[in-house]
Amino acid sequence: MRVSELVAETGIPLATVKYYLREGLLMPGAATSATRSEYDDRHVHRLALVKALSGLGLPIPKIKVILELIDAPSSSLFDSLGEAIGALPPYVSSDGDFPRAEAVLADLGQVYDPSYVGVAQLESALRAAEEVGIPMTDDRLRAYGKHIMGLAEADVAAMPKATADAIEYAVLGTAIYEPVIAAMRRLAHQDIAAKKLHGERQGPDVR
Repeated sequence: MRVSELVAETGIPLATVKYYLREGLLMPGAATSATRSEYDDRHVHRLALVKALSGLGLPIPKIKVILELIDAPSSSLFDSLGEAIGALPPYVSSDGDFPRAEAVLADLGQVYDPSYVGVAQLESALRAAEEVGIPMTDDRLRAYGKHIMGLAEADVAAMPKATADAIEYAVLGTAIYEPVIAAMRRLAHQDIAAKKLHGERQGPDVR
């Protein structure tokens, strides 16, 4: 397809497509003349991926990291996934010690690897909870850990086997599914509160 067809297919403006080409986010098309190139489904898919990542607020350098890992993953899927997830917000420093996160993971019986960015993200989140005066209790962390492990098991079970596909799945799944989880948690709170408050309002009138 020509670039005009690529624009029509993806809904991404021509100026943006050209910008992605200049920045290396979109691979060049196959040149058919000095002024024309042909594009295919790979370009449609790449633009959809870039659009999704940029829509989540990722800066161009972070998007490049993810795309490079998809295009040329390392021999270790574990390491590649860690690097890709590290390109997603929240951005925190992985330097230093993480005593809160280490203690939580030990209590949950999970792997503690301080080089994995999720450890630093957990440390930062736990510290923030302490600073505002509502620290996470052990019981709450255990309850969260139990159910989050179930979510993670479901995610990993559905992960593609090919490394590049697995990285794309993990990154997009993390970035796009986490807001779904947050929204469903809030709706569960609303449902419980509505039923509880409704029951309390109706309770005195029960004959």
